[in-house]
Formats: sequence, C-alpha cells, structure tokens
Amino acid sequence: MGITARGVGLLVAAVVLLGVGFRFAYPELTLLGAAAGAAVGYAALVAAWRPRLTVTRRADPDRVARGEPASMTLTVRNTGRLRSANLLAEDRCGERTVPVPVLRLRPGRDTEVRYDVPTDRRGVVPVGPLRVTRRDPLGLVALARPYGAAVPVWVHPRIHPLTAVPRGAGRSLDGRVDGVPHGSITFDSLREYVVGDELRRVHWRTSARVGELMVRENVDTSLPRLVVLLDNRAAAHPQRVGGVAESFESACEAAASIVTAAHRADLPVLLLLAAAEPAEVTTPDGEADGPLGPLDRLAAADLSADGDAVRAATTRLRQDRLGDTLIFLTGPGGRDELGHVGALRGAYPSVVVGVFGAAEPTPPGAAGLVVVDAADGAQFAAEWDGVRRW
Repeated sequence: MGITARGVGLLVAAVVLLGVGFRFAYPELTLLGAAAGAAVGYAALVAAWRPRLTVTRRADPDRVARGEPASMTLTVRNTGRLRSANLLAEDRCGERTVPVPVLRLRPGRDTEVRYDVPTDRRGVVPVGPLRVTRRDPLGLVALARPYGAAVPVWVHPRIHPLTAVPRGAGRSLDGRVDGVPHGSITFDSLREYVVGDELRRVHWRTSARVGELMVRENVDTSLPRLVVLLDNRAAAHPQRVGGVAESFESACEAAASIVTAAHRADLPVLLLLAAAEPAEVTTPDGEADGPLGPLDRLAAADLSADGDAVRAATTRLRQDRLGDTLIFLTGPGGRDELGHVGALRGAYPSVVVGVFGAAEPTPPGAAGLVVVDAADGAQFAAEWDGVRRW
C-alpha cells in the first residue's frame, strides 16, 4: 500500500492540526485534524478492498521464430458482486507495460485486450502478471496487486534452410570407416508377434521352437548421429552491439538450422551448450514443466562467465562418444579452443567448426579441422552445401 503525495500532505496536515489544537486548546483545529486523519484512514480501507478479478491469457503463438509476429490476448473478468470502481491496470510484456481498460468494470462483465509481443530479439519474453491499482475517490492512497501468472513467449532463433545434413559414418569389422548416407539395418532382438507386424519379419525357426510367432527387431546401427556443441561462453563472444553479442545470436541461428534440418531428415541430433543451462522450465507455481526442447533451449540460452566450459565439454564428449559428426559453433574469442576440439577427431570422424563474427578469417588447417567463417547465420547456411562434403 502506498500513500500518494496528496495523502502524505493531508496526513501531515492532520498531525499538525491535532498538535496545534491540543497544544493551544483550539477545538476547531482539533476537529479539522481529526477529519483529515479520518479521511486518510477511510482512503486506506477503500484501497485495501480486493476486487475479485479473473485473468486469462492466450498467446498466439507461444513459440515463434525471431522477427515473426506474435500476439497476446488478455481477458479480465469481474467475478465480484460490487462494481470495481477506480481501478487502473497495466500488463507487463517484457520491458514495457501495456494499459488495460478495467475502470468501472461492472460485475459479471469482462474486458479484452490484444497486443503484439516484441519478437525482434531471441529469448524468452515474460508476459504478466497483470498489475491492478486501486485508489480511493480522493486519490489519497493507492494499492497495487498482481493478478494472474506470468506466461512465457518463446522467441526462437531464425532458421535458415540447409540443403542437406552430414553423412553418417559406419565402422566396418576390419576397422574401416565408411560413409553411410542413410544408415543400415542390423538385427537386434526377437519379440512376440503383434497384429500389424509384417510377416516377412517373422523368424520361423525360433517360432517353431517356442511354439508362437516371433518377430525380428532391427536397429539402424550406422544412422548418422549429429552432435552440435554451442559455445556460450562470454569470452568467446566479446563484441557487443547495443549490449547484444551478435556473434552468439548468429551461432544460435546456425544451431537451430542444423537441428531443424536433422529432424526433418529423421536423423538423431544432440544439442549441447558448453556452459551449464537449466534443463527444465519452471511454472509460476514452482513446479517443473518438463524438459525443454532444443529450440526452447536455444531461446533461453545465455552467455556464461565460465571460461573453462569448452575444455570440460570436450572431455565429456571424448569419454561418452555421443555421435559420429561433431559441429562446434563459436565466436571470434573461441578460436583459442580449437586445439581441444581438434583432439576429438579420433572419437568423431567428422568435426566441423563454425566461427561467427571474426574480423579476420581463421588460418587454413587450424588444428586440422574444417572451419567455416561466417558473418551471420544466413552466410553459414549458404556455405553449408560445400562444408557437408567432408
């Protein structure tokens, strides 16, 4: 609860009048002071009354690529029995506020406001909560309360179309590494027949032995597996334009483009951030809302001050061997870590590095890697067709 300047002045006047009236025995002044104090107290009681409002939100859509339109529809309904008079409301959308017309909203009525959500920058835009301010008729006291929960709008990086995804690598029994464009099928196990299974997959010898139909289960052992490592260290993206690291934004766009192209080709892809990141999104009631998808993780990605994150990430990649194609995306300050990335060529047959925002091109053959220098995500996508022929 906050007392306005008018309320402070009246409260001070009440104290002065009461003091002077009692000190010099002026009943008129004492009466005026008591009336002024009673007016402030009445204003506090009026402002403390909590209107019964129901707030609902609908984002259209709640996930959008950077630069694409998105809007929020806010509906405020008065569920009380009394008229909600002298109400001022505003909704918070990112860094700005949006006025909401709820002044003298009658009982049982609602009001709806639709406004655009800024999507000019990648990130998670918090919308809400609605802030309702109630004032007394004299404007002496104002009390602001939040209504409704905040709703996130996910602004994903721009996705640039890629002509193809990398070829896989299948290891032969004699140690050779073969290029596998679409993977291969290998027997894995047997299971019981279910309606709808193809009869050509029935293993008749085992079925005759156990007395029921058994079906072969196959797996694609050499399906191309992509690992995208995004360097989100602040040291890797030192240049700022308006407080924004454009090289990091370009790296996020390249990561989103690769992940989307892999999903469209039904290829397994794993997105890793060098520094730690939240693995779940938390709802307003404090409960986890499940793991984030790769595009949501890129929308929420931020720079970290952990300067040793890439070295720790490469150590984990060497131990786990999560795929056969590694794509490392970094900024001009990340070229010092190419030696650690190059050491992964023994565990990952294909290693490609994308460097964004560098003033000078990376020296040819740096750490024996295929390096692509690009000004932004669009240029990286344009040069991808030549890079994919490793």
